[in-house]
Amino acid sequence: MNESEQSRQHVLTQIEQACLRVQREPTSVQLLAVSKTHPSQALREMYAVGQRCFGENYLQEALTKIDELQDLDIEWHFIGHVQRNKTKHLAEKFAWVHGVDRLMIAERLSSQRLSSQQPLNICIQVNIDGQDSKDGCQPAEVIELVQQMSQLPNVRLRGLMVIPAPENKAAFADAKTLFEQVKSQHAQPQDWDTLSMGMSADLETAIAAGSTMVRVGTALFGARDYSNI
Repeated sequence: MNESEQSRQHVLTQIEQACLRVQREPTSVQLLAVSKTHPSQALREMYAVGQRCFGENYLQEALTKIDELQDLDIEWHFIGHVQRNKTKHLAEKFAWVHGVDRLMIAERLSSQRLSSQQPLNICIQVNIDGQDSKDGCQPAEVIELVQQMSQLPNVRLRGLMVIPAPENKAAFADAKTLFEQVKSQHAQPQDWDTLSMGMSADLETAIAAGSTMVRVGTALFGARDYSNI
């Protein structure tokens, strides 16, 4: 077993154990490998041991990797802040965009998605605990945004993405409550299936609260090197 396989298996075991502690099926939580700052070769090695979904935060870095790894069947997720002038690349190159917090962004992604592609999966980013340093809409805005975004033709609204402060366990529960509230009112509840929540440091807390997708980087790839970003 090589280093990539060991790291991935360790995280998958963490996910499984966290699920079993709260009587959830381990298959109900998806692992998204956050590969920002790591070279394409590291992704290639992680792909070789079974990882298929990769998340990137920086668009230019991501586009380089998408080009270098186009021979692999990777499902690309953009999990960084979405800037208005970058939506065309996001719409054309990614399968998922997690950081959508304004109707205008969703409209641009929908209009720029190629007709030959499947609808773009999007998550609404919510600043669930009001952190000044975090992007995202306010919880009170979510219901209206869901109603508006769900009418767009070339995007598929899948759920919420949150980045609570790791020590704020109540915020994880608040995110789950909001997620379920929307699901009960959403016109297309079968599409509303993703609560993107939890990272290396708070994976277990997130799963206990109801996360369906954890975004893990350091535990898979090691420490990040920002010197080339």
